[in-house]
Amino acid sequence: MTETQQRSTRPPAGATRVRWLIIWVAFVGLSINYLDRASLSVALPFMGEEFELSATQEGLVFAAFFWAYDACQLAAGWYVDKVGPRRSFTLAAIWWSVFTALTSLARGFWSLLTVRFLLGAGESPAPSSAAKVTATWFPTQERGFATSVWDSGSRVGAVIALPIVTAIIAVFSWHAVFVVIGALGVVWALVWWRIYRDPRQHPRANAAEVAYLEAGGARTAETDPEDARRIPWRSLFRYRTVLSMMFGFFCLNSVIYFFITFFPSYLVDERGFDLLELGFFGAVPGIFAVFSGWTGGLLADRAIRRGVSVTRVRKTVIVGGLVGGSVIMFAALVPEAWMALALLSLAYGSLTVAGTGIWSLPGDVAPSSRHVGSIGGLQNFASNFAGILSPIAIGALVDATGSFVVPLFVIGGIALVGALNYLLVMGRIEPIRLTGDESGAPREPVGA
Repeated sequence: MTETQQRSTRPPAGATRVRWLIIWVAFVGLSINYLDRASLSVALPFMGEEFELSATQEGLVFAAFFWAYDACQLAAGWYVDKVGPRRSFTLAAIWWSVFTALTSLARGFWSLLTVRFLLGAGESPAPSSAAKVTATWFPTQERGFATSVWDSGSRVGAVIALPIVTAIIAVFSWHAVFVVIGALGVVWALVWWRIYRDPRQHPRANAAEVAYLEAGGARTAETDPEDARRIPWRSLFRYRTVLSMMFGFFCLNSVIYFFITFFPSYLVDERGFDLLELGFFGAVPGIFAVFSGWTGGLLADRAIRRGVSVTRVRKTVIVGGLVGGSVIMFAALVPEAWMALALLSLAYGSLTVAGTGIWSLPGDVAPSSRHVGSIGGLQNFASNFAGILSPIAIGALVDATGSFVVPLFVIGGIALVGALNYLLVMGRIEPIRLTGDESGAPREPVGA
């Protein structure tokens, strides 16, 4: 942080706290977003004879979401920077809610695959929108916890999917699951459209709060360096920092998406959980992950306020989280279900801590506010190849070996590779700068 930012680590007396209202609303949006995508994995074992799919077919259905989700990431990040998170988040929520509701009309493998593909396209702008919100509304010394708040929506969505989906199925039917969740998304979209504005345009944010944000490094158009605005999007691929972010997030998601896709099936098929046990005990790792992420974000912000460099803080959080996540490989070996659940909880919590650091990076390294969503889209584009490959690979390995032992060892090893990437490949974590002509064509990368 600069000297000015170091003097501004605490908000002045009388400053409003609109930023916290906004980030908690974003948290609700991401919770609904992940509830939408996780609900199928919970409902699928109870969806009737027309959906008696092999593990490989289940993997293909889960992967269809990510084919569209990932293919749209680059355009989604650019779109978020172009129109702003108010419009991008609202339109995305309406789209994904519609196709969530339409899942209730699916009647077999191909119709289910199609609706999941279209759902993935609609959800693609959500994480980049949230990262843009955090970079715009939070100074560097508050960005870790703010990121942990909205990012925890992914865990909360997955956690509440278990009791909510199982309860709706028990009382009504699996069709009602998708109609109810789709309606929730539409309501949230209307709330977001009404409540969100950028700091200087927000009627409820006073001058003291806006000044605190800008002095602390919040990424807004008003504080952008003039030359940084001209940096072309395509040049971002030239930087080791960005490429390392892309590869590292792929490694993280290779493990994370086990919990979003095959985790319920693992508990039912491998550990013998029934519907009630799945709805209750299956929520434990996700709940632990939520509080782990919040704690990690708070500790990261405290370290930055005390003068520890952003580079050291982010790398400690990310590398340590990925190493902790690798213990997922041992869950397959322990004899008792509670032991496996404890290891899975530790892994998920550790990965969540790493995720808060990873999603803080776009705001830390973007050359200007006009690049935050784009960099978020770039790393999310690469990361969600794991969403395409991991479910198919896990399903195929389960079919080939008859258990989850080999798949869990493979993804645990990938987590360790990701830790080495962030530790050894990624350089200093600071805003990217380019030296070159006024068009932004680079001659030499600086701070890469």
